[in-house]
Amino acid sequence: MQLPKKVLVANRGEIAVRVMKTCRRLGVETVAVHSDPDMRSLHVELADEVVSLGGATAVESYLDQDLILDAVKRTGADAVHPGYGFLSENPSFARKLADAGVTFVGPSADAISLLGDKVAAKKTALKAGTPVVPGSPEPSKDETSARAAASEVGYPVLLKPAAGGGGKGMRIVHSESEIAEALSACQAEATKAFGDDRVFVERYVGRPRHIEIQILADSYGNVIYLNERECSIQRRYQKVIEEAPSPVVDPALRARMGEASCALAKAAGYANAGTVEFILDEDGSFFFLEMNTRLQVEHPVTELITGVDLVELQLRIAAGERLDLRQEDVAINGWAIEARICAEDPARGFAPSAGTITRYSEPRGSGIRVDSGVRAGSSIGVYYDSMLAKVIAYGEDRDQARGRLIDALNGYDLAGPSTNIDFANSILNHSQFVAGDLSTNFIAENYVDGTAIEQPPVERLHYMAIATVLVYHNRRALVVDSLQPMAPSTGGVKSRSDGYEYVVKADSDVFRVRLVRAGDSRRWKVQVDGTDYDVSTPEFEFYRRRLRLDIGGQRERFLLRYDDAFIAAAHCGIRRTFEIYSPREWELAQFMPEPAKDADAGTVTCPMPGLVVAVNVKVGDEVHAGDVLLTLESMKMQSGVAAATDGHVVQVHIVEGQSVDTGDLLVELEK
Repeated sequence: MQLPKKVLVANRGEIAVRVMKTCRRLGVETVAVHSDPDMRSLHVELADEVVSLGGATAVESYLDQDLILDAVKRTGADAVHPGYGFLSENPSFARKLADAGVTFVGPSADAISLLGDKVAAKKTALKAGTPVVPGSPEPSKDETSARAAASEVGYPVLLKPAAGGGGKGMRIVHSESEIAEALSACQAEATKAFGDDRVFVERYVGRPRHIEIQILADSYGNVIYLNERECSIQRRYQKVIEEAPSPVVDPALRARMGEASCALAKAAGYANAGTVEFILDEDGSFFFLEMNTRLQVEHPVTELITGVDLVELQLRIAAGERLDLRQEDVAINGWAIEARICAEDPARGFAPSAGTITRYSEPRGSGIRVDSGVRAGSSIGVYYDSMLAKVIAYGEDRDQARGRLIDALNGYDLAGPSTNIDFANSILNHSQFVAGDLSTNFIAENYVDGTAIEQPPVERLHYMAIATVLVYHNRRALVVDSLQPMAPSTGGVKSRSDGYEYVVKADSDVFRVRLVRAGDSRRWKVQVDGTDYDVSTPEFEFYRRRLRLDIGGQRERFLLRYDDAFIAAAHCGIRRTFEIYSPREWELAQFMPEPAKDADAGTVTCPMPGLVVAVNVKVGDEVHAGDVLLTLESMKMQSGVAAATDGHVVQVHIVEGQSVDTGDLLVELEK
């Protein structure tokens, strides 16, 4: 069989780049399509040919089947790879390509209809004898049917779009009074993301693990599974950290889940790559959740532990080749962990963050892979998903993979929009994650406003104090030829051989740091609050933002930002601003209290950049604290903006369809 000669990648960002890299390695030409905001994107630059779709929103561009089909015709592409999201699980799109004689790099339209649609997939799973989560067999199209289904299933329930994936549109409903608002929001998000407003109701399982099985199937009835992925670390049903294999899946459970996945695929006549997702209960029982009839975001962790290129196999299967892998050929070699890097602010409820990337430097090193769709100068808008890149680490075991990923994130320099880099790094360092004690409630149970409830180890704070003091000390030494010895608080003068003393303040923490040279300019004996550390510094790195130190024989990386005596440092998910003083300066320092924050609860400002899709109030309306005043859409998610106090609406500064930015005045209330 012959591979396609020219593949049109009907997607954007990091997945478009990733597909194009495999195509280039195989000698297959590529075509990029793009919206107006994406005209200078990385995937556009990498393609052999480019077609502009126009428009800004996904509906105007990447979701417009006619525009994509026209681009296929104009370029003579003989295959389309849909990536994930957008049209990847749209059976009508796959059918139109087949009718036009163009290869769809994915399953058939019939298989997508059976398995890509969650309702149809659930019915297929029931027929195949696969255990499923109790829920409504038919989708709910209105409030009445949703209430009836929820009443039969029992609260709490989960509202889930029948089409698509990635957690888009899902809502947990705890009582009947929440049904109307949750259903409306779920349907609105599903329509915008997938063009399908059907929603079904199922029981919400409290503290499960999310385990998924990667399968491959060819057109000749051969189906294999490529082990499992642990995807339990989620927020708003969006995965943050994924790994392969799972810390709790043993060979027997792996075989049962894998065989159940293959049986489901065979029953549906499935061919190509796909992922069967399960809820794993604490007692080891598992329930079919859904099947994604496409490549998954987290596919790199499977590639790293199995040594296969899933995109290449997708292309070969789509070209009619037989699978050359047998189940007994699939092994688990090592461990891989992936962190999704998104433009969002964890401290503000993971609100999307837009802007231009002003500085960008990807991590490198042994076992590190970065799948990215951005670079310095990339503009991050509000029209698409917030994911910018994925950082994946491979190791011989889980500890090594985790350590490599931590080190990579410690050195990932991405400035401009807010990101979740520190948040993801914090998860990797959390004691519960280290122990492999995971569930889909991990973030809700362990984080408040994006900050871990668990206090960071004092050793890590010591390391950060050491890094900032050494940088401060050496930067001053570079400015003046002879650095005068610091005067201790006793008033005496210390000789240079006795070392240098500093006082470091970070938030409410205060550390006393003593530096003593240990033989040469790069080696130091450092004492922090009485604890001794042997430290080696690199050469010529004290004006850089990224600093690597050897502390006690262990390599530690820090990301720094300088502002005279203030140094902001990020390390292992901890971000602090350090103030550095000599002991005498510390004695004389006068710390003014923080100014009181007298926020005007009657002034409602915009929490994130986005588009106003609904305005629920007008001047003169009486509202109560918690009432949703308007709805914003940003990066394919809709969020309500609520009143913080009771009052009357005295001014509405926005209209439906208006673009707004963070901090813009939206509504004014009078108590």
